[in-house]
Amino acid sequence: MAGTSDRSTPLQAQETAQLEEHLQGWREVILAVDQVLRWQKPWFPLAVIGFTTAVFLSLYYLDPSVLTGVSSCVVILSLADYLVPIIASKIFGSSKCKATEQQRFHEICISLVKTYNRLLAFCRGFFSFKDRRPKTYFILVIGTLLVMAWVGQQVHNLLLTHLIVTFFLLLPGVMICVSKYTGMVRRLFRRGKKKD
Repeated sequence: MAGTSDRSTPLQAQETAQLEEHLQGWREVILAVDQVLRWQKPWFPLAVIGFTTAVFLSLYYLDPSVLTGVSSCVVILSLADYLVPIIASKIFGSSKCKATEQQRFHEICISLVKTYNRLLAFCRGFFSFKDRRPKTYFILVIGTLLVMAWVGQQVHNLLLTHLIVTFFLLLPGVMICVSKYTGMVRRLFRRGKKKD
């Protein structure tokens, strides 16, 4: 990922710098979450699954109304937005950041900016697809929504949400493992071809 910053456009570099400045108080927390999501230790996937399961089991047990759930989430996010930078600066201090940690934080911000830009490009492409091929768009959207409605009817909402959230939280680590093992398989095939 070190080469990703070399290929960024000036606009992406500016957006990355703005994001780094905005998230500076969250740097230590973001680096810790990044280590967990990339499975730096073998027990991190189990911790992610356990954490999401505990959160969703508590939601199942408490069974809050939609308004209570939304307002509780906003309260927690507001408290975290206010308290995390204060607590992180007291615990970690701003001078304790190593060059490798700063580089990793920069790479994370680049990835976030690129992901956001890809998402915007996908949305633009999707809506331009609607203009170019309206019948195909209609069939695709209706078909997808019908399948989602059927799955939603078969599986409990909270369980389905739990599975989706857990999947997305485990996805970065899975992608790293997949790329590592596909790289190993490619090297084995190259060695096999060289011997022939």
